Amino acid sequence: MGQIGQADNPLRDVTLRRSARARRMTLRVSRLDGRVTLTLPPGVSEREAAGFVREKAGWIEKAKGGVARDVTVGIGAEVPVEGRLLRVVPGLARRAVIDEAIEAPERGTAAAVAAALKERARTRIAALAERHAAAIGRQVGRITLRDTRSRWGSCSYEGNLMLSWRLVMAPPEVLGYVVAHEVGHLAEMNHSPAFWAHVARLCPEFEQHKSWLRREGPALHRYRFDPC
Repeated sequence: MGQIGQADNPLRDVTLRRSARARRMTLRVSRLDGRVTLTLPPGVSEREAAGFVREKAGWIEKAKGGVARDVTVGIGAEVPVEGRLLRVVPGLARRAVIDEAIEAPERGTAAAVAAALKERARTRIAALAERHAAAIGRQVGRITLRDTRSRWGSCSYEGNLMLSWRLVMAPPEVLGYVVAHEVGHLAEMNHSPAFWAHVARLCPEFEQHKSWLRREGPALHRYRFDPC
């Protein structure tokens, strides 16, 4: 993998990946942060790559224009909670309270909102995991919440689950699908037909929720909870 930095080079903002399995040059614009990645097959020079990027400049700009901007969480911002956009408003307590709006302290707003979301996520995930596990005759181990970008959840051989707390911002059915997916691994540590049969039993409409997550999930990472 390499990255070109010359100011007059069309590859200056493009991450290059060489792949022995690639048959042609392919461009990808991340829906998460607008990063451009060009995958090159063996034998393709950087001169050829630069020409390809010049040719695709219009497509790249159009794709980057479709990437939503980050939202810094603070008073006045709107944050999705279980599929609904709620406005963050000043509150009197030291903790954030989620109701028809998110009442949060004016100092440490982002951290307070993140804490409230994590608390709600843990409650929802624990209840779903226990219910789904009981339905397939398994037991859940430890449940850990993280802020991961590479995956929404995982299940260990010990029966411990890890899920992204940002899933609580998605519609409840989507969170339910991801929990069902990971609980399904308690019975089948693979993605065999038997595994998907468990997921379908726990979440009959999982395909549409899986599609939502693939299509809309990256936008959940737009919300920044960094201290101001």
